[in-house]
Amino acid sequence: MTSTQFPDSFLWGVATSAYQIEGAAGEDGRGESIWDRFCSEPGRIADGSSGAVACDHYHRWRDDLALIRTLGLGAYRFSIAWPRIIPQGTGAVNSAGLDFYERLVDGLLEAGIQPFATLYHWDLPQALQDRGGWAARATTDAFATYADVVSRRLGDRVASWATHNEPWCIAHLGHEDGEHAPGLHDPAVALAAAHHVLLSHGMAARVIRGNVPGAPVGIVLNLTPTSPATDRAEDHDAARWMDGFFNRWYLDPLFHAKYPADAVADRVARGHLPVSGMPFVKPGDLATIAQPLDYLGINYYARAVMRENGTGNPESVSMVPKKELTDMGWEVYPEGMRDLLVRVHRDYAPPRIYITENGAAYADGPDAAGRIRDERRIAFFRGHLRAAHQAITDGVPLEGYFAWSLLDNFEWAQGYEKRFGLIWVDYETQTRTLKDSAVWYRDTIAANGVSAGSP
Repeated sequence: MTSTQFPDSFLWGVATSAYQIEGAAGEDGRGESIWDRFCSEPGRIADGSSGAVACDHYHRWRDDLALIRTLGLGAYRFSIAWPRIIPQGTGAVNSAGLDFYERLVDGLLEAGIQPFATLYHWDLPQALQDRGGWAARATTDAFATYADVVSRRLGDRVASWATHNEPWCIAHLGHEDGEHAPGLHDPAVALAAAHHVLLSHGMAARVIRGNVPGAPVGIVLNLTPTSPATDRAEDHDAARWMDGFFNRWYLDPLFHAKYPADAVADRVARGHLPVSGMPFVKPGDLATIAQPLDYLGINYYARAVMRENGTGNPESVSMVPKKELTDMGWEVYPEGMRDLLVRVHRDYAPPRIYITENGAAYADGPDAAGRIRDERRIAFFRGHLRAAHQAITDGVPLEGYFAWSLLDNFEWAQGYEKRFGLIWVDYETQTRTLKDSAVWYRDTIAANGVSAGSP
């Protein structure tokens, strides 16, 4: 018996990304990425590690595909490593890289699993970064060429395309905060990078549709519902600032062909943009960015509760005790998923929406019997899936859900210290073990609904 039944057409999936699982960083002609370089710099990664080996998925993909089949998934969301395809970012194409993804796609199709491909999940070829990276407009042309090469080879078999994963992270974490590759601390550069990522999305969407007429094309944004910590006007303004900085800066260009005026004014006031506005935006750019989307992918992890910190600056605050946070320090707030989905549907009306990432980091490992009893992750998934179902009831065109992630993996600046996987990975032996959450998710998929009762 189930308490929450999803539509018969609802798509159940799981997500990964290339640099986080593939390894084989120096094999078969793959070029250096910005994450290879970033990880080589002391102090960048919490445990001093890198994705050079990761989960060794490049060699073990057949075994991982068998695990995907075990879960009964309808779709698998993966990313393609640009440095495997065009090692220098432009120029010669590496056929071995294309061959690898062709084998993976064909294997998924043989197993009856829809391949959902993401062209860019943060692993820019280092050679392009040496020429300015996403801050340089020329990178948009390079990305369009890369999209052309990949879609010509795989377009007849990939079920759905995403151009980019989480432009906010690419721009802000990589170029303003410095937490991610390439590790810069320049707000003005970050804004140029954000624009060029969005512009390259529109250019690539046109290329993919030209090569594969009718192919579903979208983009994946990480979004967060924002609310004020109190009823103070200053806290309401802090929440408005966060919504503009995190959400509307990407949603408005994609759906309304403009940047949010209040958020632009915020950046001008902070000296991140000249008074004249955004010099990197050229005539025709916004029309290119606002190509009609076949779907919007939303990655949701937590909400943002904002306050003014007494110095005129906005800051986020936690609303629960530390012991109730995930290992990433994030509040578990399923209601935020419903709020976010309803808001995006109301204000932007994408024709289809997928939750393309949702998950939690908990360190639960094997017990004496080898079983991994990750009840907190099960509770996390149950709550968020119920919220997703409520959004569907509210009229949101939510058509699928992809759990993050299939495997414990390289978690960017956190290295291997955080575990999001449904499947435990022993990084020394590369042994995979299904956690209780994987079994629960398998049963949920089989029932096409969330069971009643406790984990």
